[in-house]
Amino acid sequence: MGKYKGEIALIVTAIFWGYGFVATADAIKTLTPYQLIFARFLLASVLFTVIFFKKILRIKPSLWKKGSVVGALLFLGFVLQTVGIKYTTPSKNAFLTSVNVIIVPIISMFIFKRKTDRNEVLGAITALLGIGILTLRTDGSVNIGDILTLLCAVAFAFQIFYTAIFMKGEDPIEMTIVQIFTCTVLSGIAFFMEGAPMVTPDKGAVLSILFLAFISTGLSTVLQMVGQKYTTETRASIFMSTECLWGTLFSVMVAGEAVTLRMLLGGLFIFAGVILSEIKPFGTGKISAA
Repeated sequence: MGKYKGEIALIVTAIFWGYGFVATADAIKTLTPYQLIFARFLLASVLFTVIFFKKILRIKPSLWKKGSVVGALLFLGFVLQTVGIKYTTPSKNAFLTSVNVIIVPIISMFIFKRKTDRNEVLGAITALLGIGILTLRTDGSVNIGDILTLLCAVAFAFQIFYTAIFMKGEDPIEMTIVQIFTCTVLSGIAFFMEGAPMVTPDKGAVLSILFLAFISTGLSTVLQMVGQKYTTETRASIFMSTECLWGTLFSVMVAGEAVTLRMLLGGLFIFAGVILSEIKPFGTGKISAA
């Protein structure tokens, strides 16, 4: 039962992240990328401090070290993704970010020499195909934004992988707190270094920032930490890769984007990837780089 609780938590995380694309598009109209990143993590830090002040005082030094590593990777991913979208299309940004679904098993097998379930690898490849169908267009050009976004996917892949390692025996709330605090400090440094003038956001942007801070950042990070306690890093990346699908669905429902055959086909492949990793139709064998 624990495994399914974890996977439900990861699906809910992906749903919140999916709506985060819509919220970010709204907030970024009045804020710079660094202002938005700092605002969402600062507000999330304030919320966690108010709610979990006593728990913060009990966090072990070893967890501060682990959480800081994962938090730094999380911050790096956000920065590369947000800056990258300035130079590439949103569809390419979404696709290249979701490439972490296949980078995670590569990290596991080739860098750390860990055996990986063959169904999870096939599921990751199938989900990646679905993400490509859903987001890529016919223009195959590559620019600096594409490169930055691909590096963002690498950062997120390592964040997912190290979360799987560091979460064993740790409290999800405490790990989340350290990550959020780390991101707040790093994004604060980037914000002050940028030195862009502050602009008062309108009501819609304020609501988007609050959603990004409290739901898409705070609550979603807790759910990710909980979810990854009960499943493998490869399967976690597959479930969280559905954020691309949810983002498209919210774009249809909220922004009025037209439903296309591309959306339906891409969603089918992503769903098939999740099913492959879950029901294990090819047995329980493991594969490795050796």
